[in-house]
Amino acid sequence: MTVTWPDNLVPAFEVRRAVVPVVGSDKGFPVRRIYCIGRNYAAHAREMGADPDREPPFFFQKPTDAIQYVATGTTVDHPYPSLTKNFHYEAELVCVLDKGGKSVPVDKALDLVFGYAVGLDMTRRDLQRASGAEKKPWEIGKAFDHSAPIGPIFLVAQVGHPAEGVISLKVNGEIKQNANLNQMIWNVAEQISRLSEAFELFPGDVIYAGTPENVGPVVAGDTIEVHIDGFPELNLRIV
Repeated sequence: MTVTWPDNLVPAFEVRRAVVPVVGSDKGFPVRRIYCIGRNYAAHAREMGADPDREPPFFFQKPTDAIQYVATGTTVDHPYPSLTKNFHYEAELVCVLDKGGKSVPVDKALDLVFGYAVGLDMTRRDLQRASGAEKKPWEIGKAFDHSAPIGPIFLVAQVGHPAEGVISLKVNGEIKQNANLNQMIWNVAEQISRLSEAFELFPGDVIYAGTPENVGPVVAGDTIEVHIDGFPELNLRIV
């Protein structure tokens, strides 16, 4: 049996493939999967009602086309999503892989890393909390359109493996989040290793490495500025 694809579907598939620009290259990084770690800073875990001293790492996913690219020096319009009245920011370091593996040891995990970027895990918090209270999946709160803004990717040769440095976020010029990457409960190498126990990792996989405390709401008209030491700022305007 031969399957014939309608011509009008082929361009749609091509357009939806997320590709993130790489600094210093004319080639982009094609995204395969987006993994996110939950509650990876102790103070944030506590503000979410969890005990960080007892909780092993856990992960959730966003669809590849949740990526929203934000070029350096620009402020990109980010649409306020449907269904929510409590739309939250979460500033995050993002790690991208150009190698894969299964059950990767911690001391080999960083060998899989291609580079890093600044990102946001945007969240429909009211929907996420309602799902959690009803013991339902989080997708409606986490995996919606444009929910994974990201800046350009910097190669490991350019930025190393960021293990410390300020990670902060401002809304309308006012600091809301302000922490240090060294406050992660599970560092990037440990995240990669744990993920690879549950999933075989492949080139193109992206890991959002968790957010510090003081997540909070934004509304239409607000501007967001995310800073991580060693990277250019990521700027959004909620519309």
